[in-house]
Amino acid sequence: MMSKIKDITSRLKDLEPQKNKLQLRMIDCSKSNRIKERQQPTSLEIETQVYGRDKDKKTILELVFNGDDDGNFVIPIVGMGGIGKTTLAQLVYNDATVHDHFDLKAWVCVSDDFDVTRITKAIFQAVTSEPCNDNDLNSLQEKLKNKLSGKNFLIVLDDVWNENYHDWTILQSPFLTRTPASKIILTTRSFAVSSTMGASFAYSLEVLSEDDCLSVFAQHALGAKDFEGHPNLKEVAEKIVRKCNGLPLAAKTLGGVARTDIDLEGWEKILESEIWKLSDHRFDIIPALQLSYHHLPPHLKRCFAYCSILPKDYEFQEREIILYGGQKAFYKKQEISIFEGIGEVQHLRTFLPFSLSNFWSCFVTNNVLTHLLPILRCLRVLSLRGYQISKLPDFIEDLKHLRYLDFSCTQIKCLPESVSNLYNLETLLLRECEMLEKLPSDMENLVNLCYLDIQGANKLEGMPSNICTLSDLQTLSNFVLQKGKGCQIRELDALSNLKGQLYISGLENVVETQDALKAKLHEKSGLDKLELMWSEDFGNRNGVIETQVLHLLRPSEKLKELRLKGYYGVRLVEWIGDSSFNKLLSLYLEYCPNCTSLPSIGQLPLLKKLFINRLDNVTSVGVEFFGMNAPNAFPSLESLEFRGMPKWENWNFCEVNEEAKKFSNLRELRIVNCPELLGSIPENLLSLEKLVTWNCKKLVISIQNLPMLSELDVQGCQEIVYKGFVDHSSLKRVCFSRIPKFTCAAEWLTLGSIKVESLKIEDCEELCSLQENSWGLLTQSMSLGELSIGKWSQLVSIGAEEEREELMQLKIPCTIQKLTIRDCERLEKLSTTLHYISSLRVLQLWSCPNLLSLSNYNLPSNLKSLVIVGCTNIRCLLEEGENVNLSSACLLELLYIDNCPSLVSLSSRGELPTRLKLLEIYNCEKLEFIAEEIQDNSSLEVLGSLGVEILSIYLKA
Repeated sequence: MMSKIKDITSRLKDLEPQKNKLQLRMIDCSKSNRIKERQQPTSLEIETQVYGRDKDKKTILELVFNGDDDGNFVIPIVGMGGIGKTTLAQLVYNDATVHDHFDLKAWVCVSDDFDVTRITKAIFQAVTSEPCNDNDLNSLQEKLKNKLSGKNFLIVLDDVWNENYHDWTILQSPFLTRTPASKIILTTRSFAVSSTMGASFAYSLEVLSEDDCLSVFAQHALGAKDFEGHPNLKEVAEKIVRKCNGLPLAAKTLGGVARTDIDLEGWEKILESEIWKLSDHRFDIIPALQLSYHHLPPHLKRCFAYCSILPKDYEFQEREIILYGGQKAFYKKQEISIFEGIGEVQHLRTFLPFSLSNFWSCFVTNNVLTHLLPILRCLRVLSLRGYQISKLPDFIEDLKHLRYLDFSCTQIKCLPESVSNLYNLETLLLRECEMLEKLPSDMENLVNLCYLDIQGANKLEGMPSNICTLSDLQTLSNFVLQKGKGCQIRELDALSNLKGQLYISGLENVVETQDALKAKLHEKSGLDKLELMWSEDFGNRNGVIETQVLHLLRPSEKLKELRLKGYYGVRLVEWIGDSSFNKLLSLYLEYCPNCTSLPSIGQLPLLKKLFINRLDNVTSVGVEFFGMNAPNAFPSLESLEFRGMPKWENWNFCEVNEEAKKFSNLRELRIVNCPELLGSIPENLLSLEKLVTWNCKKLVISIQNLPMLSELDVQGCQEIVYKGFVDHSSLKRVCFSRIPKFTCAAEWLTLGSIKVESLKIEDCEELCSLQENSWGLLTQSMSLGELSIGKWSQLVSIGAEEEREELMQLKIPCTIQKLTIRDCERLEKLSTTLHYISSLRVLQLWSCPNLLSLSNYNLPSNLKSLVIVGCTNIRCLLEEGENVNLSSACLLELLYIDNCPSLVSLSSRGELPTRLKLLEIYNCEKLEFIAEEIQDNSSLEVLGSLGVEILSIYLKA
């Protein structure tokens, strides 16, 4: 052992001068854009018991509840790393009194990447509890401001480092109209950060007392608050804790180390470790963390060695760590600035791409492929993932030590045959190689291959022969069958160690049905997901053979997800609904055009999701679907979707058990593109939260006894029968489109109890004309945030006008934030009453040919976004009164105009709103000019145009 240590020491000394000779330098990789959703501390408390922070918590709570002036809006918790700032913030955030006091709460881990868009988006998603795909900062901040308006909110910004005042002013702009009781708590190591954010007071968090620190150590070492059960360990524990200097993270970390060896000798080794001598007074936490690493088993140390080469805050997936860290290699980080003397880095072990841009697809120079890589003979890990590469030089065979090879997301058509000579290769990744046509023919030589991922390589013609000899293969994403003498399905027999997901395509090429039995899928208990796919070319297909093949491909009963696609048999085999598949969670049946009936699926005990698509010949769904005499059908089903069933006419419940047809746990039901389906959907779906039916023109939708319904989307159906909701209905989103008939009971007038937030009605003339309801009463009674109206032929005015009949005008609820009007051919104007709806931020007008102009008097006072499309007769967008200065009075920030061929000017005064940031104009051939001049105080950032005279696009000539 000593000789090895001396040899390594000697090599390290030799490398030191070579580093300078090669001009190696460290590259700052701290600004990776892949950190957007990296794992961060969350608002959930991870400590079952917190010691020594009761007084601190009480002080922060007093600041939260008692200070309502601007100086107390931001409450900083300042302290060194590991002192417990995040833990204290979690205690406050989850306190019951805080929960009752605030309407909205959000927790965001900021870290050192102070990306305003990311942080704003995270806050918005937290307060809405909904995903958001919007990456436009202006739009995000508008949405957030509207959501926070009038609400008491608490936002925690954890681990803030940024001291840039400008960044903070941008981030806090949605908070300017906050309620006095709203608060932001931030945790930081820097008092400068708290000053930048305008805090009048920063709470400095102190270290724990020795007693409290000892309790933290005991909790994590022994699972107890003291040493009553291990009195012999208390003395050495006290000595260890003194070295933690009152830092709870250090005590917790060392407690975790001590937990693995609860005896006096083991703890004394921790106390006497030489690592304590490395302490830097600026970072007293470091020795404790080093000790934690020191006590890791060797295989986990290798994973940490791999992590050391990653750029700071680099986001990686669990699978990536497993595949990299599982390689029997030592990873060494060497960052090369030039290629001079490149031969001296021939011992490099790892070559990985880390994308530091927003674009995953990157380019690599020929120097790397032809000169650098061929001489790196010691490489264990090589990845060229995402690079624009279509052909690889044949240098691979020289890299005999490779364990991991990744060419995913490249344009290669084939791999060099020499890949077959990489006898040590364990992982081969070719994911999303869309141009890949073939694999190396001698892959049986890759005797150590464990992981082969060819998912998304859809041009692959087949598998190489003798792939069955790869007995160590654990993951095979796809198994492609081809015509002729290629690899046969029976070769799956020898791959007994397969785990995870398996996708078998080309099943129409199976000629000998017994080959399917020889594949022994039923013995592959490690598979969680199985997809069986036939071609969508149904010429010269034999449905009888395909039925026999499917019957013999019965998988293990431990399967969790099954997908079938392109099957040409007349019936689906019985094992698909066999109750012995008691772990099956998801079932997808797609494009089986010859099937005339559904299998009995109702007895699958854990099935949660069922998706049935394009079973073209099914005409009826009845008792066979549920199971004969089955009182408890679909006991776990949460999502059911029928799609693209052109001949389905009847959903027959006559012989179905009463309990069975209640779908007791069903939360989402979708029926899409089933034009011949008659009758109605099941009734009394007590757990249903989302109902979607599209293009089922003969279907009657009966809305009754749906107490949990939150989203209703009905488009292109025959009739809506409304029979009332229970009080305090949870309904939030409603969409009715292309429905010719509405049958409504007297309860229609009780809609005031429904807290609908979004309502969309298009091409429903009868609903818009209901005399007994008076459409104005309907919209006024709801707590609407979004309203969309389309194809209302009688609508003349938006907002109330005394001279108009009620049925010709649209009354707007005072809570509205977004209003969209489409295809209303008689619409002439906006009412002056619209100006006083201060909540309206977004107005969109599409295809309203009678609309001639808008008036600043009529625009909502706080309108931020205006979209005008296809209003063919509008001439002057904004007409202003004598005493109105549009440039200063209007708050508009976004203006989008398209296909308004009669438009001559944007405003009668030739001015733009000074707050306008984005202006886009397309296909407005008669527009003479945009503005007389653009003021110095203009906020305009983006100006786009198409179909406007170029010489006058910016200013009037």
